Amino acid sequence: MQVICLEEPAFYSLVEQVVARLKETHNETQQKWVSDDQAMVLLNIKSKTTLQKLRDEGKIRFSQPQKKIILYDRDSIDDYLEQNARNVF
Repeated sequence: MQVICLEEPAFYSLVEQVVARLKETHNETQQKWVSDDQAMVLLNIKSKTTLQKLRDEGKIRFSQPQKKIILYDRDSIDDYLEQNARNVF
């Protein structure tokens, strides 16, 4: 029998990768509406101004249930990314 030793950071990194893989394979339901921080991560942007520009131009759907709360439709973000995807040769 072999024993594998890992340092603590490597162990937790491995656990996170396993959990992410399990979520992908079990199709864990995703939230339909996401916060601005989550939307920025999905779009891989760092500026809230860019997010506002996408919202103002109607490129992604949003909901504003309260004055300072803006939520973004995950499906519209996925559609936006898909429309801007480039096919390789």
